[in-house]
Parts: sequence; structure tokens; C-alpha cells
Amino acid sequence: MRQQPEQQAPPVQRLRIRYAKRGRLRFTSHRDFSRAFERALVRVRLPMAYSSGFNPHPRISYAGAAPTGAASEAEYVEIGLAEVVDPAAVHASLAEALPDGLDVLEVVESAGGSLADRLEASTWLIDLVASYDDAASAVAAFLAADEVLVERMTKKGLREFDCRSAVVSLEAEPVGPGSRLRLLLRHSTPAVRPDDVISGLTAVGGLRVGAEHGGLPLLTRLTQGPFDEATATIGDPLR
Repeated sequence: MRQQPEQQAPPVQRLRIRYAKRGRLRFTSHRDFSRAFERALVRVRLPMAYSSGFNPHPRISYAGAAPTGAASEAEYVEIGLAEVVDPAAVHASLAEALPDGLDVLEVVESAGGSLADRLEASTWLIDLVASYDDAASAVAAFLAADEVLVERMTKKGLREFDCRSAVVSLEAEPVGPGSRLRLLLRHSTPAVRPDDVISGLTAVGGLRVGAEHGGLPLLTRLTQGPFDEATATIGDPLR
């Protein structure tokens, strides 16, 4: 009979990490980041806890990663450790080991529960080359609609869904010759992304975006965390 694999001890400490994707590193994919992060963990020699089974792997849980091409000030990952360490020391060592543009912002001990379940909504900035008048007109048409259907290719094929229901608030403001959208997006099923909202603005409001219209939208996530329906605000998922 095949020998059973050794069972690994559960983590004795879990740390939650908030990091940013900035500058050119906004174009890193989630897979690119995970490789860079796991190499950094090896370099700083953290005492990682490992899963059991025939192919043990370090206890790392990624939550709510931004899409490739989007900058973010609110990316989260949780790690499980085999020894208790000082979060401040982990912050300093990882900040040194990761490349500029993947910046560690905060490291805290886990408060329990699921980190992913606490990421209920997010706020975004969307910079457009479209004029403020065009952007504001598209936003007004979008918000006036009861439903805005868009299509996106998924692992299960082309899927149509309503992107309007996930939008809590959306407003336009002038920025130089272009414009900027401020978006508060509730995380739902199916997941609605900022680029889905842009597709919706094009569908119902005639917003012109893309290389053929002067440039692609630039996405920046500012926050994500637990959502307070009463105040329409996002809390800190690390607290």
C-alpha cells in the first residue's frame, strides 16, 4: 500500500497583509504577483506552515485580487506560520524583498474568520480620455437605467449579466481635458468589475473608450472591505 503522507501541524499564527500595486507593476497578473511574493517569503526565511498531503505547499490565501492592468492601494493576502513572529519585522523584511511597485502597506495578526468574506465592496478611480461632458452624460444614463446588461467571456464561455445592480454610486468629475469616474462597487455574484461598468456606460450612454478613441481607461482601486449599507461606506478588513 502507498505510504500515507506526513500530516503537517496547523499554523500557530496567521498574518494578514495589505499591499499596493503601483506604477508599471499595475500590469502584473495575479500569477506574477504570487510568484514574486512566494520568492520573497523564501528570501526572508519566514517559518511558513505547510499543507498536508503528497504535495505540501505554503499556507498562503489570496483574496480579492485586482485585474491585470489595474493599480491598487488595497490588495490582501493571508499567510500561516509555523512559529510566532513580530508583524512589524515581517513588514520590514517583505518591504525590502519585494520589487518597487509591489509595496507592503500593513501587516497585522489575523482577527479570525475569513478574510475573503470581509471584502464586500470596493472603491475605484477610473481615468478617461473622454471629456467631462461625455462622461457625465453616460453616467446619468447608466444610473437612470434599472438594468444594464453586458457580456464577458468567462471560464464557462460568454456570459451576460446585469452590471447596474452592483453599482452603489458613480459620479464623474473633470480632470484636465479628460475626466475621472469615482465608483463604489458592491461585490456580488456574478462578480461585476470596473471594466464591466465601463462596458455598461458604452452600451447605455455612448461612452467612447479604447485605443481607437485616444486611450484605454486607467483603473485604480482605493479601498475594499466590509460594506455598511446604512452609510454606504467601506470599513477596514484588517480590523
